[in-house]
Amino acid sequence: MNDPRVSALALLLLSFDFSYKSCRWTGRTSDEELPGWSSHLLFRIFIFRPPGSSSPLLNDDCSSLSAAAYQSVPSQATGVCSALTALLQNFGKGGGVKGPAAQLLHTLAPPICVFAVTHFQEQAWTSSSSRDGARRLQTTLLKVGGWKDSAHLLMGSEQEEHGGILTGVLDILQPQMSKDSWQRCEAVKLVFAWTLLQVTRPSLSPHLHRLLPPSLLLNDDYRPENSMLGVRCLHHIVLHTATADLRHFNQAEVVYQAVFKHLYTNQAAVIQLSLSCLLDLLLVLEKSPSSPDPSSSHRKPCRHDDVLRLILTHMEAEHKVALRRVYASALPLYIDRMGVAVCRHLKRLERVLLGYLEISDPPEETNRLKILDVLQKTIRAAWPRMEARSDALLLCLLRLLVDVSSDRQLGESVQRELMDQAATSLRLLDACSHGRVQLLFQQVDSSCCSSDVLGCLATVMEK
Repeated sequence: MNDPRVSALALLLLSFDFSYKSCRWTGRTSDEELPGWSSHLLFRIFIFRPPGSSSPLLNDDCSSLSAAAYQSVPSQATGVCSALTALLQNFGKGGGVKGPAAQLLHTLAPPICVFAVTHFQEQAWTSSSSRDGARRLQTTLLKVGGWKDSAHLLMGSEQEEHGGILTGVLDILQPQMSKDSWQRCEAVKLVFAWTLLQVTRPSLSPHLHRLLPPSLLLNDDYRPENSMLGVRCLHHIVLHTATADLRHFNQAEVVYQAVFKHLYTNQAAVIQLSLSCLLDLLLVLEKSPSSPDPSSSHRKPCRHDDVLRLILTHMEAEHKVALRRVYASALPLYIDRMGVAVCRHLKRLERVLLGYLEISDPPEETNRLKILDVLQKTIRAAWPRMEARSDALLLCLLRLLVDVSSDRQLGESVQRELMDQAATSLRLLDACSHGRVQLLFQQVDSSCCSSDVLGCLATVMEK
């Protein structure tokens, strides 16, 4: 600790520890008076923050600080972590912390936790030594307070007198996560996201009004890294909030509109997270389209249709490999959810299936395998409508078998998987067309096909 201000902090902490024990030994301060007597001093300790012990502030909302601006932060943060760790270790000597001491620790824990989380993440303002120091500080805090892990620290348990420290942490973060100030400090959004992702149901619902607005702010930011962080936070909220609470004040609809707009971006990572979030959020807003409605014989279009329609529209025109893989990976889950309601989208879906099966995606052929999965799910869900489309799909699958069998650059396992999935699709097509596919197979000229293709067709005809 070369910085004199860090040394001063350490001395202040140790002098407080000595004063605390002296008052207890001499009887000058009772257990009931202790927390009030010390609170002012404690908050002064944590307000005393050496310049650079946390990350510097930005001058505006658009710029980002250079690495040089953070140069002095790690060494000072390491010193503060060491001082706080020493104090906590001394504070926890002699067994568990109970009574007024436990209340005191509960008051101290939120700022300590925020400081530790700020500096144990791999960011521009940390180094390996400062990260190690911050992790030790967090571990010591958990040990002294008797908390099992960070989630227990934040949420507490029903049996505990003081509960978790989530309220205290949010009290610290919330003023800095407002619309006008959250972008001024790079660390704040990361600490907020870390805190939110530790909280699960049922502890999240009571704090929804404090957790949702900052998550929406992150989601709406123009920078992809912030949008991704926001979508992760919103997805976590959707997964860990009671449906009734999320629907209250139309909050679920607000989240839906905020995430849905990301489907119009060209950032593959943002779209991938958004599609995953929407899949879970849609069940909060409405029933699954495959669920029968006893009150009506007609399945009305819903938000599931809006999302699937947009996915298929983008898939038709998309040429970027990364985006094609994202869409192809998400599509099977949406087709599964739609069930028989996928019939409303068969025309557009057929064009997507044919287009994606024709184009190779080496070396793993992820797109083709996912699209074959989509084809199989579609045939099973909407088989009465598939006979009329069997000719185009049959030709496409036969071309796929010929292409795959002649492609020597494909790995043997990938080649076998593609041929097996294509054979499964052919069997399903044959079943929905009442054996018509097998009749067409008999007209195949064996001199034009490799032994692998003929073997695959033979297995289809046998089963």
